[in-house]
Amino acid sequence: MAEKWSLGRALRGMFVKETIDENTWDDLETALITADFGPDIAEALIEDMREKVARFQTEDPKDLKRMLVEALEDRFAKFDSTLKLTERPAVVLVVGVNGVGKTTTIGKFANFLKRYGRSIVVGAADTFRAAAVEQLATWAERGGAQIVRPEREGQDPASVAYQTIEYAKRTGTEIVLVDTAGRLHTKAGLMDELEKVRRVIEKQAPISEVLLVLDATTGQNGVMQAEAFLEHAGVTGLVITKLDGSAKGGFVLAVQERTGIPVKLIGEGEGIGDISGFTPSAFAASLVG
Repeated sequence: MAEKWSLGRALRGMFVKETIDENTWDDLETALITADFGPDIAEALIEDMREKVARFQTEDPKDLKRMLVEALEDRFAKFDSTLKLTERPAVVLVVGVNGVGKTTTIGKFANFLKRYGRSIVVGAADTFRAAAVEQLATWAERGGAQIVRPEREGQDPASVAYQTIEYAKRTGTEIVLVDTAGRLHTKAGLMDELEKVRRVIEKQAPISEVLLVLDATTGQNGVMQAEAFLEHAGVTGLVITKLDGSAKGGFVLAVQERTGIPVKLIGEGEGIGDISGFTPSAFAASLVG
């Protein structure tokens, strides 16, 4: 995995040098900001690294690399990345703006859960976009999930969500993934619709998770999206997509620290199996390379 990360490649030359010098700190700052950690986190990490290098009286870049991995892991691990899916049915609402990879994420997540022996149904509650249901059906099939479609064109999204929960209860399906329209976070009416979907679902079953899908390449705009959805949708976890080949791994930490919402899933490619749970130690090691 490490080879995918632009940050790791940027740091590689720095860590093979014979000693730590002022160029090391300049290179580290540039690499962290380029990787979208943001200036505040980059500055805090460098200050932490300088203090530890001085305390342990080391000039070995390999020590700096180890310290950086440990510091990143500590910061990632402040957030609980555990998926809460113990209720039956466990209802997961999937939200996010258009273009972030929400539909593909649902298919990948279904496949991820299927590997653990779970039964899944997907609710096609994105009824605003004509092609959305067919696209979702394709990915649900790839992921080994059943799908509940709208009974008619333009059906109220909340009623599709309601029918999906009914299906799960009737058939004993363990996990429900409810798709929603790709909502622009600036559109109050669409956010109101999302809140209605929540209310209708909660009359039938508690919502176990509200997962917000964010595109890693959107940078700080993604943080603003997360804050808006947190207010309107009660987001409990983040899914970060399009990390493959990206220099934006620092976005994961930036969005967690700005919002307090943990990252729970990582999407790394286009294939049905290209999703994984978020593990702070593995992710920190892969970032640094």
